[in-house]
Amino acid sequence: MRAVKNLLVLYTGGTIGMLETPQGLAPAGGFEARMRDHLGQCPDAPQLHWALRELNPLIDSANMQQANWLAMHEAIVEAVERDGHDGVLVLHGTDTLAYSAAALSFLLLGLPAPVLLTGSMLPAGAPDSDAWDNLIGALRQFENGLADGVQLYFHGQLLHGCRASKLRSEAFDAFTAPARHRDGARAGELPVSLTYRQPRQPVKLAVLPVFPGLAAEHVQGVLGSGIRGLVLECYGSGTGPSDDQALLDALQSAHQRGVSIVAISQCPEGSVVFDTYAAGSRLRDAGLISGGGMTREAALGKLFALLGAGLDSDAASHWLQLDLCGERA
Repeated sequence: MRAVKNLLVLYTGGTIGMLETPQGLAPAGGFEARMRDHLGQCPDAPQLHWALRELNPLIDSANMQQANWLAMHEAIVEAVERDGHDGVLVLHGTDTLAYSAAALSFLLLGLPAPVLLTGSMLPAGAPDSDAWDNLIGALRQFENGLADGVQLYFHGQLLHGCRASKLRSEAFDAFTAPARHRDGARAGELPVSLTYRQPRQPVKLAVLPVFPGLAAEHVQGVLGSGIRGLVLECYGSGTGPSDDQALLDALQSAHQRGVSIVAISQCPEGSVVFDTYAAGSRLRDAGLISGGGMTREAALGKLFALLGAGLDSDAASHWLQLDLCGERA
């Protein structure tokens, strides 16, 4: 824990900096001037040196893609290693804020600086907006001292970067860290191939919920689309239609082709423990990897970081079952 002296504010777009257009709210540049003007009028504003960089293009976070995660990763690493910043604040839209926080948690493993993400439900300048409270609250976290790693700050809460989820679409306390079961041994020293220094490439991934009526052809359609990884959202403690042999065969065939399939629980407060029910153990026998108590955001971000680093399915399976930064333990 140490106070940050030279902060980079990385503005990616999102509601916090949006302005009204004829088509509705849209990301707008020039946020640094607005931010300096507002902080200059706050007598109790945090006192720390900061610079702002705008990513190009600025986006509504509903348009977030893997390429944007890679651009954020590159900008953050440059800020720390090239420009001497000792902390990074990412301003981000709320729709995919938890997804980006999780992805960056794995993309920035070992980075010797704290990274904090925040945003707002209403634009800065809108009546009764939460934007300035969230931004100033985040700045104060850096002023008081933060540990290295990725975290999310929203509505007065400091949340683990790969344990947060968006719970509400309208209220200011939009984010939470669900009380999911923690399991998995902590990984030892990480190889360079898993740290922030490792270049990544986009990876075709998918998320599929189990539901009554899920058929083998549904699964085959997703698995046959060229994906390298799948997050399968199972019932309860990791169960699914275990009496559908065709579906199980589709999963096993994909596993044998090298597709990494991670099982997580659909329950907001849930965890996969395959051996609890026979219906779960049959999924395990088909080659699925238990995601334990990982959230959807964490499982997707971890798959992206591992497979995007060039790991094959066996190596990815090994690291998926270990805790890398607090996502499982």
